Amino acid sequence: KAFLTQVNFSHIFFLEICIEKLKLGKMNRKTLFSTLWIFVTFNYLYCDIIGLMDASILKQYLVGHVEGMEINQTFLLFAGVLMEIPIVMILLSRILPEKQNALANILAGIIKTGVMILTLFIGKPTVYYSFFATIEIITTSFIVVYALKWLKEIRSFSFYAA
Repeated sequence: KAFLTQVNFSHIFFLEICIEKLKLGKMNRKTLFSTLWIFVTFNYLYCDIIGLMDASILKQYLVGHVEGMEINQTFLLFAGVLMEIPIVMILLSRILPEKQNALANILAGIIKTGVMILTLFIGKPTVYYSFFATIEIITTSFIVVYALKWLKEIRSFSFYAA
């Protein structure tokens, strides 16, 4: 348990460092959002890899049913689309203009946060899954809140510029 708490705090510390760098003007928002999407994508992927090391989950994958859900082509396509969201946001966070960038981060963050919260109510989540889900929900929630703040700044700036 102490390990989980320590690791969880290290992830929160990562977010605090990003915020401090922004305050000091050492990191622009596009870089921050792209970096956060990389961070959360690694968490999604590593959680899935660890799940394959869990014998009880692996057995369910091999028979095509996990926690009562059938793992078929439709399910896998849907899972692929959900994973493509953070992957594409790594790129879009770098190249979209500010307003579209903020909106895309808000939308993607809401979708990924909502999906992760819903997954906690499917079956009985393992300890490691709950650990990663917590990190993922905190990160995508931060993305939404910070992108909303950015969008508000963009809108107030464009109001004064007009």
